[in-house]
Amino acid sequence: TWLDRTNYFASFAANDDNLRWFMDWLSDAMVNSHIAAADLTTEMTVVRNEMEMGENSPERSMLEKTLAAMYQWHNYGKSTIGARSDVEQVDIERLRAFYRTWYRPDNAALVISGRFDPQLVRQLVNQYFAPLAKPAAPLPRLYTLDPVQDGEREVTLRRRGGTPSLMVGFHSVAGAHPDQAAAEVLSLIMGETPAGRLHQQLTQKQLAAGTWSWTPVLHDPGFILFGVTLAPGQDVRAAREALLQTLEGVADKPFTSEELERARRRWLKNWEQVFNDPEQLGVALSESVAMGDWRYFFLLRDRVEKVSLAQVQAFAQSRLLSANRTLGQFIPTEAPSRAPAPAAVNLAQEMASFQPKVAASSAEAFEATPAAIEQRAVRQQVDGIRGVQIPKGARGQRLTWYARIVVGDESSLKGQASVAVLTTALLDKGTRSLTRQQVQDRLDQLNAEVRFSFRQGVLSLVVNTRRDTAVATVELVAEMLRQPRLESATLDEIRRQKLAFLEQARREPQAIVSNALDRHANPYPRGDLRHGRTFDEIVQDSQAVTIDQVRAFHQRFLGAAQVQWAAVGEQDPAALRKAIHDAFKGWTTQQVRPQRLAGAQIPPRATRMEFSTPDKQNATILIRQPLPISDRHEDYAAMVLGNFLLGQGGNSRLWMRLREKGGLSYDVRSTIQWHPHDPASTWEASAIFAPSNRESVEKALREEIVRALAQGFTDQEVAEGKTGLLNLRRLSRAQDDVLASLLVRMEDTQDTMQRQAQIDAQLQALSGAQVLAALRRHLKPDQFATAVAGDFKKP
Repeated sequence: TWLDRTNYFASFAANDDNLRWFMDWLSDAMVNSHIAAADLTTEMTVVRNEMEMGENSPERSMLEKTLAAMYQWHNYGKSTIGARSDVEQVDIERLRAFYRTWYRPDNAALVISGRFDPQLVRQLVNQYFAPLAKPAAPLPRLYTLDPVQDGEREVTLRRRGGTPSLMVGFHSVAGAHPDQAAAEVLSLIMGETPAGRLHQQLTQKQLAAGTWSWTPVLHDPGFILFGVTLAPGQDVRAAREALLQTLEGVADKPFTSEELERARRRWLKNWEQVFNDPEQLGVALSESVAMGDWRYFFLLRDRVEKVSLAQVQAFAQSRLLSANRTLGQFIPTEAPSRAPAPAAVNLAQEMASFQPKVAASSAEAFEATPAAIEQRAVRQQVDGIRGVQIPKGARGQRLTWYARIVVGDESSLKGQASVAVLTTALLDKGTRSLTRQQVQDRLDQLNAEVRFSFRQGVLSLVVNTRRDTAVATVELVAEMLRQPRLESATLDEIRRQKLAFLEQARREPQAIVSNALDRHANPYPRGDLRHGRTFDEIVQDSQAVTIDQVRAFHQRFLGAAQVQWAAVGEQDPAALRKAIHDAFKGWTTQQVRPQRLAGAQIPPRATRMEFSTPDKQNATILIRQPLPISDRHEDYAAMVLGNFLLGQGGNSRLWMRLREKGGLSYDVRSTIQWHPHDPASTWEASAIFAPSNRESVEKALREEIVRALAQGFTDQEVAEGKTGLLNLRRLSRAQDDVLASLLVRMEDTQDTMQRQAQIDAQLQALSGAQVLAALRRHLKPDQFATAVAGDFKKP
């Protein structure tokens, strides 16, 4: 649910039966839903819990309050979740009236994206939707527009925890207005990192930890937002002055052609990535439907392609005015001036001259079964480098490359946790021959995204690119890995961002309970990579890292002695394989031969910890138990299905008890973190909830777990769970990024897709008795470590 529309969204592996079922259900739900009074009580508390989750975030609260100050009459100033009093007191007849008013075929659009048979879809639309009658009563006509803002507005949020932040908003145009293209480009010119003006004027000058911008596309006149996050100790006043001077000084410092073209390339790259992702595309088209015409998605692209420097400059000078500004925090008083008055736009007129481009080519209808994937697999092993390729058609010729590089060993990595993390964060911030901005520009030119991460002695990289730029992208990534720039100023910037994040995390219930259980019964000493550090220890370690340590870490540890990689999507297999081989060839560490860290074997020790988080309206509970097994254990399949029935699936016991029946939690689940090598896996269950419901939530969680271990699951639960879990596994294999990650893990364990087929067969053959026996062998409630955090003071 958001400002202009409500979506009902489902993602599933391509399957005609599933498609038929969803279309049947959606058409039925459109006109025949049973809005029952009996459901209101539990749904009200769940929605209220969702609201409390948002209230825990200072940034989300600041957004809500800034928009409320910006809009005097229009409902864009009202959060879609509503006021607490409205959520708590709305009656069933008002909900039914809302349903009768808006849920109707002449106010709906069906968007299907992905792999399907168009002829079958038309047949199903005629079968299920054509019979729905248009109501006699017309749709309500909405007409409210805010008057032009005539002076600076300010809102201040005071709350414990977090770090200082500023948010400034300016009224903008309706999405259908031609100037929306200028607004899109302006947002990137100002808010992009590292080229954006805000980043250069605040972050690089150490006045802020980070900056951002956002301009949503809306049916009515919308807004453009800019934000600043400060690290502890940074001067709010200085950051505010620099923020406003940068935004409102565009007349004195006009934009350049280079800024325009860089922003345009970035925007068009992002547009193409959405267009080539069936899930994102479906949602994006529904936003265009909310605008009034699904083709608007393409009209805006064409407008961004053609927008001129003069249009962007004129738009900025007409909108980035002090009188049109709302500032979250503090603001100086300046002489008022008026922005153009909001006006409705006739989208039909705007679309009259629109000429659609040639349709994109269709992707291959690849059935991502284990056998089909294995049949496509091309494997290579050179020295310590193991790789697998799955060449297949993809929308927009997309290709995903995933790799993991084992770094160091247990002894050499002691005391290196923060050095490793900060070194990894610097890998994409420039090379010896390319500046940070040149690297980003090159990635935009290649239509590529690169992400690095480090965890437990493994450096991982995920690359999303295209077939025609894949080789050049691999060459660029190789340069980033082997010859990073590693500058002191950039290290300081990344460190400030990390410290700002830590300062906020140490006040958040979810971060607190996770950190506490990471440290509980942890057998590893301070300095070991597997040691659970306190927030203070992480801060201390991060502050101590020097650029010399970063450079030494890169020279000593990073190399290609032990690498696994996978590439899934459109590719020239031989050319890509050679490029990856060349990227890693001859890349050796200075001293350390890498050896993976053994899994953290944490002994079970029951405990219950409680933490007070003042002024946090949402609480969290986390239950954790070590499992001394790996994913090679004979009980693996039974435990996967058992956990799915207990707390992972859509009809799981924990979900039904706490979410559906009790209305106690917006998000409740259980998961197993499987270790691929060592008997060092972990099971955990979690829920968020209103602090006043703490006793009820803890009681319900434990009761459902104990009941499942005592009674097991019904035959119907097991049958439905198998169907849901196997569908989920099929869906994951159809998603290139997920499949690439899976293939890399299999290269690490030297498995093939045959193992995935065997697991599917084992899951299908399981009985309820086998599932129960496995759960009883491994889940021990008397060994649970429990942590809760929230504002539990009595009102």
